[in-house]
Amino acid sequence: MQRAGQAAYEKIRALWPEAQQWLILCGHGNNGGDGYVVARLAQAAGFQVTLLAVEGSGDLPDEAESARNGWLEAGGEIHKADAPWPEKVEVIVDALLGTGVNRAPSAPYAALIQKANAHHAPVFAIDMPSGLVAANGTAPGEVIEAAHTLSVIALKPGQITGKARDYIGTLHYHALGLENWLAGQSAPMARFDATHLPRWLKPRKPTSHKGNHGRLLVVGGDEGTAGAIRMTSEAALRTGSGLVRVLTHKDNIGPILTARPELMAGELTDESLADGLEWADIIAIGPGLGQRDWGKKALSAVESSEKPMLWDADALNLLAISAQKRQNRIITPHPGEAARLLGIKTSEVESDRLHAAHALAKRYGGVVVLKGAGTIIVSEAGEMAFADVGNAGMASGGMGDTLSGIIASLMGQQLSLFDAACAGCVAHGAAADAVALRRGTRGMLATDLLEHLWQFVNPEMIQ
Repeated sequence: MQRAGQAAYEKIRALWPEAQQWLILCGHGNNGGDGYVVARLAQAAGFQVTLLAVEGSGDLPDEAESARNGWLEAGGEIHKADAPWPEKVEVIVDALLGTGVNRAPSAPYAALIQKANAHHAPVFAIDMPSGLVAANGTAPGEVIEAAHTLSVIALKPGQITGKARDYIGTLHYHALGLENWLAGQSAPMARFDATHLPRWLKPRKPTSHKGNHGRLLVVGGDEGTAGAIRMTSEAALRTGSGLVRVLTHKDNIGPILTARPELMAGELTDESLADGLEWADIIAIGPGLGQRDWGKKALSAVESSEKPMLWDADALNLLAISAQKRQNRIITPHPGEAARLLGIKTSEVESDRLHAAHALAKRYGGVVVLKGAGTIIVSEAGEMAFADVGNAGMASGGMGDTLSGIIASLMGQQLSLFDAACAGCVAHGAAADAVALRRGTRGMLATDLLEHLWQFVNPEMIQ
């Protein structure tokens, strides 16, 4: 607790060096104890500290009680939760609930959270913004809207996925001196960002040729949906596929080849599909597939293949109607598709994304990519990771189509299903972040990512 308080104090000083007026909100638990330590250190350094504390029905935990006594012995005052706030506050420290919450905050916590959110001063949350569930990122009630959050000892799923990005602000991390011990532990999950891409994407040999980098068959694009299948296919080329063959509605062939002549496009027929399945190393099906007999027939033929494959979009909607389990497949549902696959409401998926992802892997096998803010990648074998990349600009049509192409391409470049899913999600989100850095998030198009993808799929370009 002393280390956590010290780390929080030092981070606040670094973030707001000119702030003299500190307001610290302490709960009746260990998170509150961290707040008492911050208060004592800030006051000793000459800052003006006002501390409001929520009193509980029982005793404080021993360490928190010790920290509280240390604050009082240093001459600090404890004001009641409903006490008036100082006229001037330059930084608010949230030490109310931390990781212990699993339901909507009750009074007086809810009122304090509302008041902090309405205040003009920035909020610094210790470990978790109060009200946000550490286990899954759900927000059952009022939640602190932090400008910065310091996670201590280990990152929590609720800091990365679910509603996390609405409340976490900038996420910081401190191991509190336990780095060596933590290095010897086996983490139940991984967090990946662009810095991890070189672990999967190795430099190519100078003598490699197109046959070494995967022959990808992309199936979909019913009448009027040439855009979806074209984006998937071009994203695969931009990720490094050696050869990409598209089987689609005959009306889509001309527009696709005109826009991207490097693709091999043909009409989807029984004969062309049989030939394509024999030719391909990897199969991707679903973008623009539709749910007519045309698409159902194609999916029925593809599902008998033992080759590695990716299912997305309408392939998932058809899978929800006729469920079957496979180990050679990646599925990439967004929350709505996940809900149909599980036979539940979308709100239930969003209320516990980790549980939904594991349930999908158990029911359908292989690897699951549950898309959204803080995309979750899970395998039935028990592997789990978060892709901690991406931004609000990705909430637009076609983003899932490009992701499918990126992942399928990496599958053809000798990555395992799980690694291809992880690397693909990270490269996709990192490219979107590069677009946002240049242009902002509003008005971002899925094809904008292709302009930046090269710098993330080439390890020599990754800084």
